[in-house]
Parts: sequence; C-alpha cells; structure tokens
Amino acid sequence: MAAHQIAPADDMLHVVEWHNGEKAYSPFSDAEMSRRQGALRQWMAANDVDAVLLTSYHGINYYSGWLYCYFGRKYGMVVTQDAATTISAGIDGGQPWRRSFGGNVTYTDWRRDNYFKAVRDLMPGARRIGIEFDHVSLDMRSQLDAEIPGASFVDVAQPSMWMRTVKSDEEITLIKEGARTADIGGEACVAAVKAGVGEHEVAIAATNAMIREIASNHPFVELMDTWTWFQSGINTDGAHNPVTNRRVESGDILSLNTFPMIFGYYTALERTLFCDHVPDAHLDIWEKNVAVHRRGLELIRPGARCCDIASELNDMYREWGLLKYRSFGYGHSFGVLSHYYGREAGVELREDVETELKPGMVVSMEPMVMLPEGMPGAGGYREHDILVVTETGAENITGFPFGPEHNVIRN
Repeated sequence: MAAHQIAPADDMLHVVEWHNGEKAYSPFSDAEMSRRQGALRQWMAANDVDAVLLTSYHGINYYSGWLYCYFGRKYGMVVTQDAATTISAGIDGGQPWRRSFGGNVTYTDWRRDNYFKAVRDLMPGARRIGIEFDHVSLDMRSQLDAEIPGASFVDVAQPSMWMRTVKSDEEITLIKEGARTADIGGEACVAAVKAGVGEHEVAIAATNAMIREIASNHPFVELMDTWTWFQSGINTDGAHNPVTNRRVESGDILSLNTFPMIFGYYTALERTLFCDHVPDAHLDIWEKNVAVHRRGLELIRPGARCCDIASELNDMYREWGLLKYRSFGYGHSFGVLSHYYGREAGVELREDVETELKPGMVVSMEPMVMLPEGMPGAGGYREHDILVVTETGAENITGFPFGPEHNVIRN
C-alpha cells in the first residue's frame, strides 16, 4: 500500500492516515486476533458499552498486536462493534499501522488536543465508553470528561484482564518459545560466570544470546526489551535489582534472571547459583528453598486456588523459621506483560487471591527468601519455572535445571 503523504505544516492537518507499507508479520493468525476483539465486543454488547478506549501497553498490544513506545505521548485503541483502530503519534511514522490488526490513525503535534480529536472521530455519538480505570490518570480522566461531554465511563480493565488470563493455543506456542529462549540465555550466563567477571559482562552475554535466538526464529520481529538481571552477593537481596559492575567473587551467591520479550510476550528463567563453592549455611537455606519450589510445582493444577497454594508453602517456610524472610508472592500469570507494564493481577499466587487455576492459564512458581547481611546464609534465593495449566495437571515448560547439584558454577 502506498504511503499517505502528510501535508506540509501550514496545512495544519490534525489527524491523518499514514499507512506506509504493508502489514507486518505476526505470530498470531487473523482468526486469533479476531477472537480477541470479538470477546471484547461481546462484553460491550452485554454491558451496553458503545465504544472502548484502550490506553495501556498490555491492552493495546493484546487486542491489536502493536506495542507502542510511550516517550511522553498519548496512545490508544478504539474498539466499536464495527471497527478496531489504534491511535499513534506522528513521530512513529507507519510502524503502528504495519503492526496493528485493524486500522490506525496518526495525530500530529500541530495542536495539543489532536489526540482527543482522533478519539472523538473514531467513536461518534458514543455515550457509554469503556476505559482502563487502572491506567487512566486523573489528568487524563478530566481531559476525557472535557473532550467528550455527557459521556459516562465504565471500567474495561478488569474484564479485559480476565479475557487475557486463559491463553489460546497460539499464545501458548509463543510462550513456550519464550521459555526455551530464556533457557538459552541461562546457558550463556552460566558459561560467562567466573570469579573476577563483572555482573554486566555476564548479563551482556546472556542478553545477546537471547536476542540472536529470537532474531533467528521469525521472518520479521522487533527486537526490543529482552534483558538480563544478573546479581551477585548483596545485590541478590531484591528480585529486580539492576545489573551493576560489581565483580563476582569465589563463594558468592548469584541470581540468574533472563527475560526474553517476543511480540510483547515476556517469559523468564530465574535461578540461584554459586560461584565455585557453597558455604554450609548457604547450602542449608538453598536446599530448603528448593524443597518449597518442588512442592509448589506439584501444587499447580486445575482447580487449585492461588491462596491455598500460598498457604501451604507458607507452612513449609514457617516450620524452618524462614517465613519472615519471604519477600513476595509465589508466582504470577504470564502472557502480555513486561517489567514496565505489569500483568494479570487476578492470577497471582498470594494469600489474598482466591482465583482458581483453569486449563490454559500460564503461571510461574518462584519462591524467594532473603536473609540480610551478617546472618549465616545471607543473600537472596529464588527458583522460577513457568507452567501451563492443563486439563489434568500442569506442563512445566522451563528446562533449565535447578538446585545445588546443578548450579554451583566452576568455570
């Protein structure tokens, strides 16, 4: 398709179509994307909603296939019973069109309210509008009230979250590829670990291995947001501590975290490692955390409640006097998620989440305890596997081994 040329600035066009090139490759079929948008339209019809305005990374990515780059601008996707259209900024050129399943319009910088002109144009006459309450800021909400006077707004964030929690076969295929890629990153990480090497050098090796693997497996893919957190010593106390230039020392506790991102779908591998040898106090804590991890893997099955899984694993930590050192929940949903835009909060393995696991859900098991500096066995211990809930149990799609018999690294 030929590009629609943007007019010179003195013509002051506010909303244009910049359909530059053809639609890009997607790992998801047209039928899959139509299914997603169809489920949203069914909810709209059942709740008397005229139009939906999605604004979050995960909402727009799930329903259109396009992952935007925020950089201080507004983005959106308007879904009606007749159309689905993403809204992007002029700075993005034709990329949003190429990546969107459906239409796309571009708003220009000529006037500050051009974004809202695009929204209004795409939902003429809409009076009951779904927006993502957990993403729309107070400022954005007041602007919507002013720009669409008389409209009422209802929450679409919660219903759309529940639509995303059960994955399609095509999603599970991509998630499995991500888990396999994370394992490749883990292998590169282990190969790079030795005393005297900086955390950043280990992380670079793992990230590069994953990027190359992703690039080799798709005819066309945007290589964005694949990364590694590799922590050593005291830096292991937090699951999301950034990579530093600290150099690994013999006997250090290490945390391996590889995170490939493929078409907005993030997966993860996380492992406790030690460099050269394991002090006895650390070995004791590590083995106990591995025991919790093994039991957690057994508990993930259809019909199990998230809170009950957490409660049973708490009892194991409590028996050893370690519960007070647990730092977060035992796992969470996987799919369209990232470190900067979150996940489906309704499927987290925590004491306050009563959700029953269902076939097609994809969850992690990732117990962690952190003992402060100065204590025997000080450091953070975490194992992490990804499981696909099936009709009869769960399939563990993480292949990288865990535990002391595998992950004392002597390079």
